[in-house]
Amino acid sequence: MTNAATVLPDYTMATASDFAGRELGTSNWVVVDQPCIDQFASCTGDRQWIHVDQERARRESPFGGTIAHGYLTLSLVAAMLIEIGIIPSDAAAGLNYGLDKVRFLTPVKAGARVRTRATMISAQPQEGGRLLVKLDCRLEIEGETKPAVIAEVLCTLIGHRNPSQ
Repeated sequence: MTNAATVLPDYTMATASDFAGRELGTSNWVVVDQPCIDQFASCTGDRQWIHVDQERARRESPFGGTIAHGYLTLSLVAAMLIEIGIIPSDAAAGLNYGLDKVRFLTPVKAGARVRTRATMISAQPQEGGRLLVKLDCRLEIEGETKPAVIAEVLCTLIGHRNPSQ
């Protein structure tokens, strides 16, 4: 796992806006294997054959086998952002605030390795010592030129509460 202090030196709640326009880093590679795809299908009820029927996907899929759900690939981004260090050490927590734009460009074949590359778009102060961070995230597939997913991810960083409040 990547050390956030190494990846994002001097990154704090107070300095986050200084990182606007800068690439924050990349996560480690993660394998998206068939058991992962099957577990996601089980959790969500999305058992479309292109994801879970390996034999049929080998015969009929234009990808030569099963592929990960788009939402599975998107869901991997949050943990990868934490690994990169998007939640600074002086924040109490980071919360998913939503997405401004998401595009699924390239299917992730079962067994592929993916990672997230993140660039800070903005960091806007909010009420209550919070910070709204907007990131350009690209979920890259090892060996592919186009990313699997591009997304503008919004994260609310929550500062530590002042005990005197």
